[in-house]
Amino acid sequence: MHKNKAIIVFLVKFFATYFILFGAYSFYLNKTQQKSDVFVCSPLTYSVANHVYKTAKMLGYDAEIEQHSEELSIKFMLNGNYVSRIIEGCNSVSIIILFLSFIIAFSGSFLKTFLFGLFGSIIIYIVNVLRIIALSILYHKFPEYQTILHDLLFPSIIYGLTFVLWVTWVKFFSNLNTKSNG
Repeated sequence: MHKNKAIIVFLVKFFATYFILFGAYSFYLNKTQQKSDVFVCSPLTYSVANHVYKTAKMLGYDAEIEQHSEELSIKFMLNGNYVSRIIEGCNSVSIIILFLSFIIAFSGSFLKTFLFGLFGSIIIYIVNVLRIIALSILYHKFPEYQTILHDLLFPSIIYGLTFVLWVTWVKFFSNLNTKSNG
C-alpha cells in the first residue's frame, strides 16, 4: 500500500502542477496574443524569436524577424530567404511546464526544487533557442530535409535534454534519492 500511496501522491502533484501552470499559460496567451485584424504573437514567443535573431547575427548571418501578417507566427529570414516560422509551440514554455511538473512531483527541499526548476528552465530555453537557429540554418542549406529535421531530429534534442534533467533531478536532488539512501 505504501508504494501505491507514493504513486498516487506523485500523480496528484504532477497533474495539479501541470494543470495550474498550463491554465496560467493559457490565460497569458489569451491576454497577449491577437488573432483578429492584425496577428500579434505573445511576448514570450517574440522573445524566443528575438534571441534566435540575435544568435544568428552573432554567428555572422544576415537575419531578420517579422510578425507574420497572415498567421500567429514570427517569420525568420536568413540571407533574405524566409526559412522558418516561430510559433507559440516553439517557445519552449510547454516543455518547461512539463519539466517543472515532473520535478515538483518528485520534489526535494523547497530551495533545491526552486533552484533546479529555475536553472533547468533556463537551460531548456537556451537549448531551444540554439535548436531553432540550428534548424533554421539547416533548413536554409538543406531544404529537402525539413520534415526529418523538424519532426524527428530536433524534437529529440529538446525532449532528450528534458529527460536528462529529470534523471539528474531524481538521482541527485529529489527527496526520492534521500529516502532511498538513508
